[in-house]
Amino acid sequence: MTERTSESALSNDYSKLSEQARSFLQGEKQLFINGRWRSARRGSTLPVVDPTNGREVARIADAAEEDVDAAVEAARHAFESGPWPKMRPHEREQLMLRLADLIAAEIQPLAEIECVNSGKLIGNTRLFDAELSVHTLRYMAGWATKLHGQTMDLSVPYLPDQRFSGFTRRTPVGVVAGITPWNVPLCQAVWKLAPVLATGCTLVLKPAEQTSLTAIRLAKLCSRVGIPEGVVNVITGRGSVAGVALASHPGVDKISFTGSTNVGRHIAETAAKQLKRVSLELGGKSPVVIAPDADLDIAIPGAAWAIFGNNGQNCCAGSRLYVHTSIFDRVIEGVVKIADEMQLGPGLDPTSMMGPMVSVAHRSRVVQFVSSAVSAGASLLAGGDILPGPGAYLRPTILMGTPSDHDSVQQEIFGPVLNVFRFNDDAEAIRLSNDTRFGLGASIWTSRIATATRYLEAFRAGTVWINTHNILDLSLPFGGLRDSGIGQELGQEGVLSYTQLRAVVMRQ
Repeated sequence: MTERTSESALSNDYSKLSEQARSFLQGEKQLFINGRWRSARRGSTLPVVDPTNGREVARIADAAEEDVDAAVEAARHAFESGPWPKMRPHEREQLMLRLADLIAAEIQPLAEIECVNSGKLIGNTRLFDAELSVHTLRYMAGWATKLHGQTMDLSVPYLPDQRFSGFTRRTPVGVVAGITPWNVPLCQAVWKLAPVLATGCTLVLKPAEQTSLTAIRLAKLCSRVGIPEGVVNVITGRGSVAGVALASHPGVDKISFTGSTNVGRHIAETAAKQLKRVSLELGGKSPVVIAPDADLDIAIPGAAWAIFGNNGQNCCAGSRLYVHTSIFDRVIEGVVKIADEMQLGPGLDPTSMMGPMVSVAHRSRVVQFVSSAVSAGASLLAGGDILPGPGAYLRPTILMGTPSDHDSVQQEIFGPVLNVFRFNDDAEAIRLSNDTRFGLGASIWTSRIATATRYLEAFRAGTVWINTHNILDLSLPFGGLRDSGIGQELGQEGVLSYTQLRAVVMRQ
């Protein structure tokens, strides 16, 4: 690996920022409630830190319960009494398309803000956060005019002298609480926003406290495009305060949460007591299986980037690699070589191949998993150490020989840490792949259709990839099984989860 020993070489160069991004970072960051900007009622704020150097780059409002109350009240009023319920589907569609155009005009500054806030690579924040947000809004806008029910002739056999017809219609579920994680901040915020707008719901968005900046910028764009007051509200602050208050608020009709399994479980328990709808996209521990007939020129780099992409901070990360014993040495040698040659550095530097963790605190948690695995008998094939300086850098790490019941194999690490294992036959690989409580994604790498079919039927995962990993599309539903969540995002299923079905009976 090429070393970057100086702190300045590992820190974002703010002189590279566009004037729009620089101006936004320097401006005041407030809550967006009922179409207006306001400080948290208690006046408290939280620092926003650049993980490449530990510097404070902005401050955000630290919302408390009374701020959440105001945001939910605004969303409720907009849903029940404002102009929003009277808007026709094509009018909502037009607003969404205009919002997509505004985001498209700010691709570069949004990508830069995200890069500084999260530590992600500028290429990543541009393609996946900013540009995919544009595509998301344009895709979801089309659904605004395509939501429909069914008509039917009814039998009603116990009233033989009367005739009835029936139909169903889809109506918006109401006020939605959207709670998003820090690993894909802008895109996740838009994933919550777009179906809300398409279906006629209203939204209170609570971004992760570590990475709230692009959600604030998104609120500014919503205001500019003419979305009515109260339809979109953004509150920032601590998840333990504002997030808990929002998830438990009786004025919320549906919670759409993306984040850890532990938090998701608490949200589900709270929602169950209030008989409230939930969509939960939670953690993952996705297996990557490389069969003996796989094309290794594709499979080896594919396995590496399945775990090291997005700095390893990915719910679908391929953190468990199972390789047939006949090709094990060649595959592992190739993946280790890629890990060793990865250039760590700041996201604004286009030569960087992997940035820092989102924070030093999160890196410490990841390192504890690695240290514990080594203590349990695992061997370090690559990485495992941090880079000196205030940045939250961790070298891409590969472990071999970790006991299969160890926490690093069973729990989501959410970092660039890969456990590798041998397998002798398909039955063993399938058993090992399914040997966790998670079920978000899984991939099989093979040149034989029969092998691919065997695995896609056997994997217990919401998404199965064949000869690729972690590819998502807006038209395809995305969700997990077991500890990976409930419900789907994206696709028709994701849109319909923001609606409720009503039945109508009419006497003829």
